[in-house]
Amino acid sequence: MRAPTTQPSTLAPVPRPRPQPTRPAPARASTSDVLVVGAGLIGAAASWQALRAGLSVTCLDPTPGAGASFAAAGVLAPVTEATLGFESLTALRVASAALWPAFAADLVAAAQAAGSPERDVGFATHGTLAVGYDASDADQMDRLHAQHGLLGLHSEPISVSQAREREPSLAPHLSCALWVEGDHQVDPRAVHRALQTVLTTDPRSTLLRSGAATLLLGADGRAIGVVDAHGAVHHAGIIVLAAGTASGRLMAATGRARLPVQSITGQTLRLRPPCGVTLGHVVRGTVHRRPIYLVPRADGEIVVGATSEGATTAADLGTTRGMFALLHDARRLVPSIDEQAFVEVTSRGRPGTPDNLPLIGETGVPGLLAATGHSRNGIVLTPLTALALGVLFGDPPRGAAGLSQVLAHADPRRFAL
Repeated sequence: MRAPTTQPSTLAPVPRPRPQPTRPAPARASTSDVLVVGAGLIGAAASWQALRAGLSVTCLDPTPGAGASFAAAGVLAPVTEATLGFESLTALRVASAALWPAFAADLVAAAQAAGSPERDVGFATHGTLAVGYDASDADQMDRLHAQHGLLGLHSEPISVSQAREREPSLAPHLSCALWVEGDHQVDPRAVHRALQTVLTTDPRSTLLRSGAATLLLGADGRAIGVVDAHGAVHHAGIIVLAAGTASGRLMAATGRARLPVQSITGQTLRLRPPCGVTLGHVVRGTVHRRPIYLVPRADGEIVVGATSEGATTAADLGTTRGMFALLHDARRLVPSIDEQAFVEVTSRGRPGTPDNLPLIGETGVPGLLAATGHSRNGIVLTPLTALALGVLFGDPPRGAAGLSQVLAHADPRRFAL
């Protein structure tokens, strides 16, 4: 499906990131091989993949990287987030997590070649400690470990004292612990900065600070372009919808197919420990069965968040009550949270789907691809999404055996009208 070649720092919510220099939206029409609507992590990665396939690309977004990507903690957790009954999602996570080392290395090299001063994107393979607070959490951890065995994943039960040897900041009276060597992390903001550097320096790429207002179809029903929010028309041989919930609105206007994407609120807190004190590993856990995670950054910052399935916190995420719940549960696992400075609280909507699986690939409308609906899995699924789109751009797949079988779970056409 190759396209034809054509010519921050208080308890108040953190402000949107400062706009980066981009070319202003033109008042005239533009034409490129690929047009990507959305420049969050998924859209920016899709645009980079088009460049890697030798194509020209135009990417539209009024605030690149200011949505779900800006709030994300960056946990790459195919093991600790695996659950029976969601085997398809687990398969996608596992396949994409295996692509992250090469994806991160290639991106760093491309960004440095483009003049980026950053030396890495926060990809760290220190492993993850999963811990529980009380007896009910220990029961839940036992079930999680058993599920790992059934799913062919690896986790190792260890004693709380062994966990504290690895991570001295853990509370001494926890009920249980698992060591998960294969769950890692990355810094989504650093990844996006690197992608934006590549996109704004490559002469084949145009990043425009504008949204898409209308999708254009040709007489034969093929997607041929979009009209942006400034009234400019952009044509392309391939169009990718990577604009979160806005993707569903653009698709609905075609009357040909649907992308049922809805916003799911998530919240993260950022803390700054005293000088020289930080966590050495990602800590995931449950407190009275409520999920919580703490993710350390290389600069010492700690990101605190919870999955959207939390029995109590899910309804509260994005509120002061939700913020209090995150802090309450985090300090049960890591008491030194009390001594840390508050840096930021960030709440964003994440694009989810009715079956919790993303929408990646052909939509049923010729020339129109989807890359949305990732919910809280957008970071871990970024390399796999880019790779899948690259194949549709005409680029041979790199390093993913059985790609089509895994991606069948994410086929957008499962929601056909």
